[in-house]
Amino acid sequence: MSTLLRRTAPTFRLKSCWAFYSTRYLNTRAVSGTPTGLYGFDQLKTPKGFQRFVDEAIERSTELVDYIAEMPSSMEIIRTMDEISDTVCSVVDSAELCRQTHPDNEFVNEANKASMRINEYLHYLNTNHTLYDAVKKAEKDAHLLSREAHRAANHLRIDFEKGGIHLCPEKLEQVNQLNIDIFQLCREFGQNIINDPGHVDIFPASRIPKHIHHLLKPIHRLTSGASRESVRLWNNVKEKGFRIITEHRTLHSVLQWTSDDEVRKLVYVQGNSVPRANHEVLDKLIAARHELAQMMGYRSYADFMVKPNMASSPEVVMSFLLEMNKMIKPKADEEFKAIQDFKRKICGQRYIDLEPWDEAYYTAMMKSSTYNLDSSVVASYFPLQQCIEGLKVIVESLFGATFHNVPLAPGESWHPDVLKFSLCHPEEGDMGYLYLDLYSRAGKYPGCANFAIKGGRRISETEYQLPVVALVCNFSGSHNSSTVRLNHCEVETLFHEFGHALHSLLSRTDYQHFSGTRVVLDFAETPSNLFEYFAWDYQVLRRFAKHYSTGEIIPEKLVKSLQGARDMFAATELQRQIFYALVDQTLFGEQPYPTGDTGSIVANLKRQYTSWNHVDGTHWQIRFSHLINYGAGYYSYLYAKCFASSIWQKLCQEDPLSLATGTALRTKLLQHGGAKEPAHMLKDLVGDGILSYSNGGIIPDITSFSDEMKLVEDKARAAVLVAE
Repeated sequence: MSTLLRRTAPTFRLKSCWAFYSTRYLNTRAVSGTPTGLYGFDQLKTPKGFQRFVDEAIERSTELVDYIAEMPSSMEIIRTMDEISDTVCSVVDSAELCRQTHPDNEFVNEANKASMRINEYLHYLNTNHTLYDAVKKAEKDAHLLSREAHRAANHLRIDFEKGGIHLCPEKLEQVNQLNIDIFQLCREFGQNIINDPGHVDIFPASRIPKHIHHLLKPIHRLTSGASRESVRLWNNVKEKGFRIITEHRTLHSVLQWTSDDEVRKLVYVQGNSVPRANHEVLDKLIAARHELAQMMGYRSYADFMVKPNMASSPEVVMSFLLEMNKMIKPKADEEFKAIQDFKRKICGQRYIDLEPWDEAYYTAMMKSSTYNLDSSVVASYFPLQQCIEGLKVIVESLFGATFHNVPLAPGESWHPDVLKFSLCHPEEGDMGYLYLDLYSRAGKYPGCANFAIKGGRRISETEYQLPVVALVCNFSGSHNSSTVRLNHCEVETLFHEFGHALHSLLSRTDYQHFSGTRVVLDFAETPSNLFEYFAWDYQVLRRFAKHYSTGEIIPEKLVKSLQGARDMFAATELQRQIFYALVDQTLFGEQPYPTGDTGSIVANLKRQYTSWNHVDGTHWQIRFSHLINYGAGYYSYLYAKCFASSIWQKLCQEDPLSLATGTALRTKLLQHGGAKEPAHMLKDLVGDGILSYSNGGIIPDITSFSDEMKLVEDKARAAVLVAE
């Protein structure tokens, strides 16, 4: 990742945000009715404005580079470096959000060009010896710096060196070219997933459940045996079917709800075999990342990426993953057998096999029958507008802050569905701004994510630049519809992304380099995983989950059923996540396997570490975008699950909406962003037992997570059975 755009940097303690009551907050609230540009940037009133945005960022950054060349004080060097980073990040982050969400192709195309231009300029900055020498000078002047400034200097110097600035010119040029190649391969991998999601045509239409017809494209064909003359009477002989586009959301719905075994198989195989172009892209990416790492003196890309994280080495990561897999295997095998027995009972065949395309269908049936769950009944308690109110309830209860709807200025928004809120505290005033873009539409980023637009940073003793973020989801409907209701999985996803957003909005670091989610990778998902728990707790749900027509509060019995259904196959889901992380570590680890052999690696790992078969001919890895975004870092989700479980049980569970709980979360964790070591923050929050040290790295304590999944009592029961 580019030095000046680094999102993962720990540092030491900064002053409490409450130490600056006289602070004047700089915000991006556009004056209502006054025209502006996208996200409040005046430069972005038109697509071509991205050119001006880049020009001005380069011009301003060049002035700042010249200023640093004069070798001002060490504090000024670090402050100016952060202003360069902020200036460039504003372009990079705005272009990325525009590329992923804007419905106007002209805006998207200009954002693409801006992204490429600013990345080229970044290569100049990241290989600039004037900046590198100034940062080294500042780092040596530790006694002249605040602790956060010194940590910033230290990590900037390390990042410059990770970019190869200390290499000879010839090797540095090779490293720069590899970084450019990797950037382009990552973008190509993601674009291929969008361009080629795959499809399956199914006839007749009756093979597909009616309640998911709206997700599919109706198609027609001639019925078999139709004569040439009858073709003219098309309406009398055509047969209706459906084209199933095998993108993630539709794929999951078809697998979960379709009783036809053949349809499920066809959809599963196709959905896990595209885009075929990514076979070559992934091979090239693995090779390029491996070459880059070795040029930088590391054994593998995993070694290169994990080194700055809490884990510190792939060996620590693999040890953690294998230990978790060993712990979970008995329960996962037990769940597999239960699903298999259920299928055999339903099908009336004693020896029928359980296949991967069966999992979603039969587990949904088992959950529904065991807990008498009806997805439409559950969704009736989660109108989207009520869920947004739930987010407001959490913020007000925990932090004493409120979200206020802010009118969007002309030109500020990118779609009519977009809403804007300010987070306001009664004593501190505006704390940041949140855009919500929650509804699905053609051409939009297909998943759910939190996008940074501006990081928070201290401008002076009396001025603070407020953070601005966008929370992007893909729920069905539009903001003009009052009937949009979420299933509980979508509620959990909304709360997860909101955890990321709050991490940014509540951050009060001196430097935007450390703002919010700009932390080490294996800590970044902890706040978001923690906020998932709020979506499951009845003390929270009863405050906002109300029936869309009657206003009835969600019954506690229904919430307990949801919790029971969640836990039924928790080991299977955890085993899958461990498998994903093992694939990620292996593909980007040391390279003993021949190029083009990723398929056999994935197949072998699945057979070895899960209870399920690998389906020959499928290539799940070619559409696993986390290999791009989280290369060698997917294990971070499992670290986060363990950390979040400990925090929830030790701090939040008893009274999840108390101001005392929120104050602890904010002052000991969220407000520091990446400006303190994660281990220090975690231990300060809940005590030493949350983590341990192993082979030079940090691993989460798994006790709380094990208790949550009831693995301890299952293990004891298994031991008794063995003894008998």
